This record gives sequence, structure tokens and C-alpha cells, in this order.
Amino acid sequence: MSSPSSAHWQSLVGSIWLQTVNGPNSDFPVYSSQIKELKNISQVQISFLAFASDAGKLLGWFSGVAALYVPLRLVAFVGTGFGLVGYGIQYLFLNSAGLRFWHLFLLTALAGNGICWINTVCYLLCINNFASRGRVAVSLATSYLGLSAKVYTSLAETMMPGSKAKAYLLLNAVVPMIVTVAVTPSLRLLDLKSEMVSTTDDTAFIVMFAITIATGVCAVAGFSGLSSRISLGALLVVPVLIPVALRIRKSMNKMWEARARENRTQQLGGDDDVVVIEVMGIETEEEETIVAAEKPQEEVGGLQLLTKPDFWLYYFSYMFSGTLGLVFLNNLGQIAESRGLAHASTLVSLSSSFGFFGRLLPSFLDYYSAKSGHSISRTASMASLMAPMAGAFFLLLNPGNAFLYTSTAIIGTCTGAIASVAVSATSELFGAKNFGVNHNIMVSNIPMGSLCFGYFAALLYQREAGARGSAICSGASCYQTTFTIWGATCVVGTLLCVALYVRSRTRSLAGRLPVGFQWLDRLAKFVLRR
Repeated sequence: MSSPSSAHWQSLVGSIWLQTVNGPNSDFPVYSSQIKELKNISQVQISFLAFASDAGKLLGWFSGVAALYVPLRLVAFVGTGFGLVGYGIQYLFLNSAGLRFWHLFLLTALAGNGICWINTVCYLLCINNFASRGRVAVSLATSYLGLSAKVYTSLAETMMPGSKAKAYLLLNAVVPMIVTVAVTPSLRLLDLKSEMVSTTDDTAFIVMFAITIATGVCAVAGFSGLSSRISLGALLVVPVLIPVALRIRKSMNKMWEARARENRTQQLGGDDDVVVIEVMGIETEEEETIVAAEKPQEEVGGLQLLTKPDFWLYYFSYMFSGTLGLVFLNNLGQIAESRGLAHASTLVSLSSSFGFFGRLLPSFLDYYSAKSGHSISRTASMASLMAPMAGAFFLLLNPGNAFLYTSTAIIGTCTGAIASVAVSATSELFGAKNFGVNHNIMVSNIPMGSLCFGYFAALLYQREAGARGSAICSGASCYQTTFTIWGATCVVGTLLCVALYVRSRTRSLAGRLPVGFQWLDRLAKFVLRR
């Protein structure tokens, strides 16, 4: 089979860079307290601003429809354009009394919708350009989204050590547009028949895994310091060497093949042309077999999706786990303030870094399980990730800072992993044909969950603060009831996901589960017997 082409890897590197800067909303906890002071707004209003970015996802399915009719480059520019307008206007008029709360809400929602457009581009590039390795490519690319908060906090602390709010708003507006302009040439779908990614040549993926792990370690180990920031920046640039190396190898192989062909032609009289045709025919048959094996059993799309019980199990299990984790991360600034932590950015960087490893975890499982003859069910993976997240919420009931950092790391890891797995789960459950629309409909649970869980947490916070006669609540008790409810909700989400696995296991594309997931298979058999 042919070796991985540089064009495929250019598209993956472009997706990685876009994902790295496509989480401008993740740095909101760092400057939310300053926004609260500048605009003199309440904790409930702050929770609505955190929800606003997610509210933009309610119309995220427009990006999926647009991707069916316009080039992906244009889709990417629309997304970054929304972010430029949404955050740019906030930056310019933040200190103006004319910029009201509802202005902030609408502008943040517009920027949040832009995130969906960029995500759609990245997902479609990975799924279509890597075919049999689409799951691995998606997980690799989306893992870098977990670094967004770390990247933005590093840039803000290095370049703009002054006003937190204005610094972050400017970076949120400008950085995604700059990166999109830089990667525009790589944002194209490739002809899989003429340029097929090899499943036997694993060198490029192994190198990419090594670079990604090194990047994550640098992000986790280096919370501050100029040298660590420079190292992180260098590691984010290094992946571009993979398509460069592949292009050089391809050129050298052509030279060697031309010389070898010339020598054989002189010796054998040109008979080797027939041999080449036969070999290419065999490779084509192998490639078609691999693509056929990846095709889903059922294609579901549009309003038909809403009639499927599996969709609603999937929808609410994600809302009660992955979305709940995002709500927790959005409230990290206020949680840190209530516990007396001086620097919320440290906690945000911690969650971002571990979220990176969480998003990367599914790619390792996909890569190595495929080599051992297994194919892991996505619903089984999600259920296995929800259980420790529920435990982490209950762990937060302990007032110690060590438990806060530990729980933040666990929730960040599980939330990132669930978000990464969900991309493949959507195509596994409902097919890849309408993926762009289907996945954006599914993630509409994020704004719904963000509104419900975030608003409820803010009400409990204000009630606790009001009982003390203050606008600001201090102490572990501020979020104690909230963490208890969130933990119980996550348990419900885990059970819903197990039910989804029970329903989908008989028709799933996934085969025999690895040892680590056999408990789900036994649970499914027990439920079915009942």
C-alpha cells in the first residue's frame, strides 16, 4: 500500500493548529472576576456569560449544512470571523458604559458559534482524509483543543501582563484568525482513491504520538516561566516537519524508482510495467476493503435523528457528564476565588493540560487496539470515563486544596476524553454521511446543560453569599451542595450511557472488547437477561 502522503498530514497539522486556538472560551474563568467588577454584574449574570459561548452551539448545525455546499476554507474563515467580531468589539468597548450586559451576551454567543464552524472543518478533514485511521486522526487533532487555555494564558502573561480582561479578549479575537490564514492551503479534502493513507506504515503516527506526548508533558510541567512557554511554542510547531519529511521521502523514492526502472528496462526490456499494474490493482482492492469495513451499518440524519431512542440516550448521557464537566471548568474562576486561591490561572492551566491528555487517550486506545485485532465501542469508552468523573465531584466535598487540584485534573481528563470519543461515537451510531449536521445537533446539549447546571450553581452560590450578608461567598461550603448534585447527576449519566451500550452492542461496528472494558460487556448481558 502507498505511504502516507504529505498532503494528508498537512491537513492534520492544520487541524491541530486550529484546534489549539479554538478554545478561546476556555480562558473565561481567568478574567471572569474582573468582568464582574468592571461591569458591576452579579454571579448569576456571570454564569449567563459562561453559558453564552455555549449558547452559540445551538445554531452550530448551520456549519454542518454550510460544509456540504461551500469549501472548508470558507467555513473556517466564517468561524474565525465570528470570533473576531464577537471578542473584538468587547475588547474595544469593554470600559465603555454603553457596552451593556446583553451586548456582552450576544457577542460572546456569536463567538461561541464560530467555534462550531472551525470544529466542523477539523472533524471533516480528519474523518475524510484519513479514512481507516480517521478515529486516531480526530483524537490527535481534538487533543490539542485541551491546550487552548494553556496557550492563551501563556500568551497573555508573556505579551500583555496588564489588564487581564482586555488582554484575553484581544487574543481571543486575533489569534484564531492569524492561525486560519496560516493554515488555509492545507484545509482541503483529498481524493482517497488517488492518495490513500497507509495502514502499514506507522512511522508518521508514532512520531506524532511522541511529539504530542512531549507537548502535553511540557504543558503540565511548565506552569510558568519564559523557557517553558518557548518550549511549548516550539513543540506546537514541530508537527509541520512530518509532512515536510514525507514530501522529501516521496521525492527521493521517485528518483530511486526512476533509476531502478531505467536499469530494469535495459536488462528486461520493459516487462516490469505489467508487474506494477498488478501490484497496484492488489493495493487498490485492499484499500477498498478497508474503506468498506469502516462504513457504518445505518445512515441517519436530519429530523430522523430526533426519532431515535439512541439519540436521546446519547444526548442526555453526554449532557450529564461531558457538559457537566465543561460547566465545572467554566466556574473554576469562582470556585478558586471561594477557596481563597490567589491565581485562578494556575487551576485553569491544570485543567487545560490534563484535558489535553484526556483528549489524547482515545487515539492511543484506537491505535493499539486496532493493531491487536480489537475495535473499542465508543459508548463503552464513554461509560468508563463517566464513572471516575462522578467520583471526582464527590471528592470536591473535601475542603483541602489538594483535593481541589486532584478533582480538577480528573474532571479535566475525563471531560476531554469524552469530548474526543463523542466525535467518533456520532458517526459510529448514526453514520458518517450526515456527520457535520448530526454532531452539531448532538452538541446542542452543551448550551442546554450549561444553562441549567450553571444557573443552578450560581443561584446556590448567591444564596450562600446572601446568608452571610455579602456579595462574595468564601469557603468550601459555597459549592458543597452544587458538587453533591453534580456528582449524583454524573452517576445518572453513566447509567444512561451503559443503557446506550446495551442497545447498540448487538449492531455496533465494534468487535470483541479489550480486557479493560469486559465489565461493561458482562453488565450488558446481565441487563439483557432481565
